[in-house]
Amino acid sequence: MEFLELFKKLIETKSETPNDGGLLDFIQTYLPEFTSIRLDSNETKNLFIYKKFSQGEHLCFAGHVDVVPAGDNWDTNPYKLVENDGYLYGRGTQDMKSGLSAFIQAVSETKEFKGTLSLLLTSDEEGEATDGTIKVLEHLKQIDLLPDAVVVAEPTCEDTFGDALKVGRRGSINGYITIKGKQGHAAYPEKAINPIHNLAKVLGDMAGVNIDEGDEFFSPSKFVVTDIRSGMEVTNVTPNELAMMFNVRNTTLTTQKEVTLFVQKHLSGLNYELELTQGSFPFRTNADSKIVHQIGEAIFKVTGTKPKHSTAGGTSDARFVAQYGIDVIEFGVKNDTIHAVNERTTKDELIGLYEVFCELIRSWR
Repeated sequence: MEFLELFKKLIETKSETPNDGGLLDFIQTYLPEFTSIRLDSNETKNLFIYKKFSQGEHLCFAGHVDVVPAGDNWDTNPYKLVENDGYLYGRGTQDMKSGLSAFIQAVSETKEFKGTLSLLLTSDEEGEATDGTIKVLEHLKQIDLLPDAVVVAEPTCEDTFGDALKVGRRGSINGYITIKGKQGHAAYPEKAINPIHNLAKVLGDMAGVNIDEGDEFFSPSKFVVTDIRSGMEVTNVTPNELAMMFNVRNTTLTTQKEVTLFVQKHLSGLNYELELTQGSFPFRTNADSKIVHQIGEAIFKVTGTKPKHSTAGGTSDARFVAQYGIDVIEFGVKNDTIHAVNERTTKDELIGLYEVFCELIRSWR
C-alpha cells in the first residue's frame, strides 16, 4: 500500500474513543514480520508490535488510533479524506493519524536498523487514558521490553512544519474548594455569612495569578479558575456555601504542596475545604539525550529548520512514558485545527513527517 493510501485508510476508518475501528488488526497485518502483543483492557484496544533487527537500543514510536467525535457543521464528510485548496480534510488529519501513518509506513519500509523498532498503539488517549498506554508500559516492564527512547507523533509544530518539538509537558493539578457560609435573608446580611462576598474579597488575588514564575523550559504555573457555583437562583436568599473548581498546569517548580499553601494564604480565616487531584506530572527530557539530538538532526535535514524545544500545551501519553525514566519526545505536523471542525493538514507536511521518521530510523546510531 502506498503511503497516501495508508493515510486515507486511517482517516476513513471511524475510530472514536475507545473504538479502534479495527485499525489495530489492520496494522498487525500491515507489519507481518513484526511480533505482536495485544493487551486489550475493558473497551480499550492496545497493540505493541516490535522487531529486533540487530543488537542495539530499542526505539519506539507511540500514538493513538482514536479520535474525538467529529461534531457538526463540517464542510466535508469528516470520515472521508478530502483534498481541497491545498489541504487534506478529515477527523484525525492532525491529531494524530498523520503521525500514525508516517511512522507505520517508515517502519514498514525499514530493512536494516541498529537495534529494535516497535510501535505502541492505543485507542483511549482521547478518553480517560486509564486502560491504554499506561497498561502496555506496565506489561513491558514486567517482560523486560521497555524501550530506550520513544517518539510520540502528536502534532507539535506551530507556524511552519519543523519549527517545534516537545521535550516535556507541564503537569495538571485539579482543585476543588468548598467555602462554607451561613444561609440567610438578603435583607439581613449581617445575620448571615455570605461565601460569595468572602471569596470576592480575594478572588482577584488568586484568579490568573502565577504560583511560580517558570523557567527557561516551562511557562509559569498559573491558578486558573474553571467554575464557580453558589446560591439557589433566587434574589432574596444568600447562600450557605460556594463551590469553586480550578486547574494548575504545573511546572517542576510547583507541586500540590505549593498549591495548598497558595490557597491557604488567600483563604486564611475562611471556613473552607480543599481537595486536590493530580491528572499528570511534569517532565522534561534532557536536551543532550540521544533522541532529542537525533530527531533534531533529522528534522533539520528534511526541512532546513532547527526546531525549538517546547513544553507548551496540554497532556499526552508521553507523560506515562516519562514516568519510567525513558527519554521521550513528541513531534508531528502543525497543531492548529486539532479537535476542531474542518480539521486539516497538508500533503507536504504529511510527506515531510514520513521523511523525518525515515531519516531518524536510517541515522539511528
